[in-house]
Amino acid sequence: MTTVTATDRETGTPGTLGALVRDWVDGWVVSRGTSDPMARPWGWTIDAGQAHHVARHVLPAPNEADVRALADGARVPGIWLKLFADDDTVRPWLGEGWRFDKPGFLMTVPLAAERPRVPAGYTLTSWTRGGVTRVLVRTADGHFAARGQIAPTGPTAVADQIETAPGHRRKGLGSLVMRTLQNTAHEAGATTGILVGTPEGRSLYTSLGWKTRSPMASLTFGTLPA
Repeated sequence: MTTVTATDRETGTPGTLGALVRDWVDGWVVSRGTSDPMARPWGWTIDAGQAHHVARHVLPAPNEADVRALADGARVPGIWLKLFADDDTVRPWLGEGWRFDKPGFLMTVPLAAERPRVPAGYTLTSWTRGGVTRVLVRTADGHFAARGQIAPTGPTAVADQIETAPGHRRKGLGSLVMRTLQNTAHEAGATTGILVGTPEGRSLYTSLGWKTRSPMASLTFGTLPA
């Protein structure tokens, strides 16, 4: 895996982990409709504006001093830390009240034209609004089966909120959603797809050619949302 340095973070050299994290941040805020990212010496702060996700601090190169300062300064629930390191590395830097979510994995893929086939018994609908394309897969009788969205921001595009209903997994729907989103971003002029995947989603993305670039520790102050 690539290791980010302070120089990477400051210069944003294309292809470095620091630049990829910034590209992910830029696409994520468009996808979620949050505040613009606010630059900090250690990364960025984003206001998400939700009850269980008030704000997040994103650190592409977390170190003990910065993480301890942010963790010790948290006073209210709903503050998240997104630290591009593995859980075991950052765990000793945190005080009481912090809870780890599932670990994440920053992943990328070169985008190309895709022509996915919709499996029999399903329908696919897509639409674009505010720079975000959403894909919805339903059964023939209209039940929800899978979804996802992607936000192109220039040469990169961030895939987000990929989901397949439990009763419809292992039927090629995750692949259908991802290939449809990748094709949409490619047609919009993006050349690289970026996402942060869960351990469960990582296998799907890897099978589609996505490469893991960094682990990401995800944690919140207070109780994890249900």
